Amino acid sequence: MTARLRPALNAADHVLGEPSSGLVLVEFGDYECPFCGRAHQVVQALRQNLRDRLCYAFRHFPLTELHPHALLAAEAAEAAAAQGRFWRLHELLYENQDALDAESIVGYAAIAGVDVETFVDDLRTHRFRERVRADVHSGAASGVNGTPTFFINGVRHEGGWDFDSLWRAVTSAEEQPRV
Repeated sequence: MTARLRPALNAADHVLGEPSSGLVLVEFGDYECPFCGRAHQVVQALRQNLRDRLCYAFRHFPLTELHPHALLAAEAAEAAAAQGRFWRLHELLYENQDALDAESIVGYAAIAGVDVETFVDDLRTHRFRERVRADVHSGAASGVNGTPTFFINGVRHEGGWDFDSLWRAVTSAEEQPRV
C-alpha cells in the first residue's frame, strides 16, 4: 500500500511556490542529516528547472538519536519563520550542516536578518518545539522513518532522491490526478 501525506499540505506548511500548481513536492528533512544536505541541492535544481510548475514544502523530521543538533536547528528555523525569515535560515542551516551548535545558529540567524534577541529567547524557551513535534507526528502518520523522505502530490516517493530519480518521478506525476 502506498503511503500518503498526512495531513495534506496546509497553511502551517513552509511553502515555496503555489500549492495549486500541478506538482507538489513535500520533504521531511533533518538539518544535520548529510543525506538531506545532498537532497537539498537536488531540490534546488528541481526548483530551478521546473520554476512555477513546482510547489515545494518542507516539514521537520529531526533524527535526534543520530543528530544531536537537529532539534535545535528545527526550532531555530521555526523561530526565524515567526519573523518571516524561514527560507533564509533554512538555506544557511543546510549550507553549514557541520556547525549547528547554538552559538553558530545564532550567528546564522543574524545573517538571516532576524531580531536576535527575540530569536534567542524563542530558542531558550523552546517556543516552537510543539510546532516541530507536529511535523514529526505528521511524518510518523505518513510512514516516514528516515530522512530525506519525499511526497509527490501527496503520495510517498519510494525511489531514489538523486536528481534523475526525482526528476522522473516529479515530471511523471504532473499528468496524474492529485491526491
